[in-house]
Amino acid sequence: MSLRYSLLALAVLSASSQAAGFKIFEQSTSSMGNAYAGRTALAEDATVVYSNPAAMTELDQAQWIVGANAIFAQADWSNARGQNANGQAVAGPASDDFSSLSVVPHLYYYQPINEQWHAGLALVVPYGVTSDYDDDFVGRYFADKTSFQVVSLQPALAYKVNDAWSLGLGLSVNFAQGELSKFKDHSGLCEMPAAALNGQYAQLSGGAYDSVYQDAFCESRYRVKGDDWGLGLSLGLHYRPSDALQLGMNWHSQVHYSLEGDSTITNTPVTGELAPQALVDAGILWVAPTIPGVVDGSKLPTVNTQTGQLAVNSQMTESSRLSLTTPQSVAFSGAYQLGKWTYLASANWTEWSKFQSIRIESTASTPSISASTSLPNNLNETGLIGYIPEKWQNAWAFALGVNYQLNPDLVLRAGYALDQSPVRDEFRTARIPTSDRQWFTLGLGWELSPAWHLDLAYGYMKMDDVKVDEREFNAQDQALYSSGYQADYELDAHVLSAQLVHRF
Repeated sequence: MSLRYSLLALAVLSASSQAAGFKIFEQSTSSMGNAYAGRTALAEDATVVYSNPAAMTELDQAQWIVGANAIFAQADWSNARGQNANGQAVAGPASDDFSSLSVVPHLYYYQPINEQWHAGLALVVPYGVTSDYDDDFVGRYFADKTSFQVVSLQPALAYKVNDAWSLGLGLSVNFAQGELSKFKDHSGLCEMPAAALNGQYAQLSGGAYDSVYQDAFCESRYRVKGDDWGLGLSLGLHYRPSDALQLGMNWHSQVHYSLEGDSTITNTPVTGELAPQALVDAGILWVAPTIPGVVDGSKLPTVNTQTGQLAVNSQMTESSRLSLTTPQSVAFSGAYQLGKWTYLASANWTEWSKFQSIRIESTASTPSISASTSLPNNLNETGLIGYIPEKWQNAWAFALGVNYQLNPDLVLRAGYALDQSPVRDEFRTARIPTSDRQWFTLGLGWELSPAWHLDLAYGYMKMDDVKVDEREFNAQDQALYSSGYQADYELDAHVLSAQLVHRF
């Protein structure tokens, strides 16, 4: 297996997310049965605390909910090819597949205060993505591990203005943590044949250093980790003009995070221009000579004279910051009851255009990693350690659903959703190879007793096949070097969801 997905993986490649991207909608089993159609309008249980706090006024009994979603993903990628900075082929499998089982939980509490005021508390996961490629992945110079999760605690209040209108307000406290890693391509040193590299240095050194090849460069890996807290706001509106019709709208604010932590890079070459002068003067490092018009010795790796191999810096660490904003979104829903049938519809808009790039910036007073990465022939911006252009665009998701009240104790549910991808074809990456998807769901709600209720749901997702053709870019969005990664991805997923409701 060359690609493994774990908890929250399907935020990127799953049935779970709507308006695509890495937004998660698995916060309600009852809504999942309808593919989340009608979610801000129909108040079946306390899960509206997060989806539309205004709809809490439709509830009349205190309750708590505990739920979980089990996500089974199946995918494969094929025709995979990778090139290093010099355009040489990167070794690795051209095709592979993966499957995984993941779990996303949710918790709720709701309490009516009086006829006008209602309160609730939600603990949910609104955003997340995790992917982890194997070390022999042919695109390892572009992606290794990608991890980003947000856990949100949202207390909420609702006020019933009159029999038709209700207002809701939620304030969320969000904890975000993220990690990115990839293998580093040091100008093709790993792919360069040992004999060719040894011959070059033997010629430059007059035969003094003829066995300089250093396989540690093939294990050179960059990693950045960080976390942060952020506050978000949710505003809801619920309108019931008649017993049969309910309409709802909810707005979630954007939340800005500055994920601060450390960037580390292992097993890097020590080039002549960055070699400590004291080690050069002491004869510990040998700098290759510059031959005008032929070779610039300052750009070449130095030789450790004590080992006779290219010098290796085992690890560099630099404090850094990864800034990320989760976007604002607006959801509109309607629910219409006709006899035993309830018809549901939703439209969700997400401002993914806020996600234009992944930027990793140094916060250190003395640069180490950024001393190299920020150079004009690299990312070309002072203090910049990493940069990936994303250029996402705003996206819509649409859903239709239906409920059928089979008897007083059992309701059956079904739904369909169409989800637009915010990713532009030319900027699709190995980290987030997402595309448009369709989502089919079934569910049921079962009254076990006057106090206990059980919801179950099943969903199947099919994502459009996608192609990835990735390049490296500097801060001015100009393509760098000859490095690249190309592959075709296919994915589908199955989701089982269950939640237990206790009313008291």
